[in-house]
Amino acid sequence: MVGERVEVLEAAGWAKGIEEVHRRIGVRFYRLEPRWRSLAYLKELISPVERKNGWSATGGAEQAGDATPDGVQRLLYNYVWHAGLVRDDLRDYVIEHLGDADGVLVVDETGFLKKGTKWVGVQRQYSGTAGRIENCQIGVFLSYATSQGRVLLDRELYLPHVWSEDGARRREAGVPEGVRFRTKPQLAQKMVARAKEGGVPFR
Repeated sequence: MVGERVEVLEAAGWAKGIEEVHRRIGVRFYRLEPRWRSLAYLKELISPVERKNGWSATGGAEQAGDATPDGVQRLLYNYVWHAGLVRDDLRDYVIEHLGDADGVLVVDETGFLKKGTKWVGVQRQYSGTAGRIENCQIGVFLSYATSQGRVLLDRELYLPHVWSEDGARRREAGVPEGVRFRTKPQLAQKMVARAKEGGVPFR
């Protein structure tokens, strides 16, 4: 019974924290529907549902009583919002709550297995997730760890050289003109520099 009470209180604390985060980033969504969808999305990301997807969990489509997951899909793929500004808002939140001069930045990469060739950056390459060469995307991630906790701070999608040279493929996939080939260590250095410029304290 005590354990259940702790879980309820913990969940209430998380919900309050999510709403505080959303107050910061909600302004990055210029219309009411995507703003509401983004809050539902955040709440479902911390829900106890094990497998999250656009219908049953992520974005709260099913819980919100939607007949289809179209609203969630619009949030993820169609609505216009600035991911870089949201990242910076979250970074500022992290500094306030977890910032520590003895903090540590941690860089890692992970693969996302994909079918087909249309996903940005997808090709047959080594995936640590699978432990072998697979058709996948590779993401490079920057995490932040302090005595107060740990959190994902930043991310970059690895664009293989073959992609960077293929103009038609880039245009079809919507790769911005300014995005060029960078090695994974270069992507990591870019994120570390961004953390320093943003005032993240670390050892």
